[in-house]
Amino acid sequence: MKTFTKRKTIAAFSVTAALILIMFFIAINTGGLSVSIAQLFKGLFVEYDKTVAIILELRFPRIIVALLGGAVMAVSGVLMQAVMKNPLADPGIIGVTSGAAFTAVIVSAFFPFLASFTPLFSFIGGMTAFVIVYLLAWNGNVSPLRLILVGVAVDAFFTGLYQAFSSATGENYSGAANIINSNISLKTWNDVYLLLLYTIVGAVCCILAAGKCNLLSLSDITLHSLGVNINRVRIIISIISVMLASVFTSVIGSVSFLGLIVPHISRLLVGSNHKVLIPYSALLGSFIFLMADTIGRVIAYPYEISAAIIMAVIGGPMFIILLRRSKNSYGNSNT
Repeated sequence: MKTFTKRKTIAAFSVTAALILIMFFIAINTGGLSVSIAQLFKGLFVEYDKTVAIILELRFPRIIVALLGGAVMAVSGVLMQAVMKNPLADPGIIGVTSGAAFTAVIVSAFFPFLASFTPLFSFIGGMTAFVIVYLLAWNGNVSPLRLILVGVAVDAFFTGLYQAFSSATGENYSGAANIINSNISLKTWNDVYLLLLYTIVGAVCCILAAGKCNLLSLSDITLHSLGVNINRVRIIISIISVMLASVFTSVIGSVSFLGLIVPHISRLLVGSNHKVLIPYSALLGSFIFLMADTIGRVIAYPYEISAAIIMAVIGGPMFIILLRRSKNSYGNSNT
């Protein structure tokens, strides 16, 4: 059984990595310009090619942002689901992404000279929403169900704030409008470097937290008997999740279902060991978000549909199907 599980895991990683490479090449050739693999390689590493240079400057940043962003949000969802012990949980449901989005919108609109620090301010906004939810949900301890219920209300509050800002200004602020609309069509290499920096920090934190996430699969009574400070562990992992979701939101915007679906699919394919689940979710999240962005570019060409809209349209039905097919999996109320 262990050999079969190991082979299944290796197959899942290998197939997903191959799909990312295929989608990467499709994304590169989506639009008015196209190149072969040989021409792309030659233009990047051998000699200057005008077509490759244009693609490198205009399409590569968007593609890399989609890959990094998909990985970041998927892992954030994995961590939040570990904390909540519920596959319906993700940073969006407890108001983190809406709090982060509202802060990022305000900074982008009124303090554009602080653009490079937007993820930090966004993190403050996400943490503010997170603290509000925890304070309102606290009743001697932290109940996952209470967190979700309070989080829905906090999410609605912050979503209303940044949508009100959008309506009041007519989306006249380009940076703020991109966050509100989750638009990655105009991303540059600066956005790539910014997202990459925080992604590396997040990756290190996730490596350190993977073992703690596995502990959270045990009952609270068992953890207390082992001397584990369960509330402290939940708070630490939640902070890492909030950081990742806030960084994603500050660069890309609020995207539904990405942090919800990807961890669920990943768990079905590679199991619940977070030392395997976290890296695989990052890989699968990269593929799914890049695929959503690419579909949005071609489905109504020459017009574009935001990847957030594609995720909402596809993600909702897909998640319902997955839940119905995995009655005995992680997150079932009887487990």
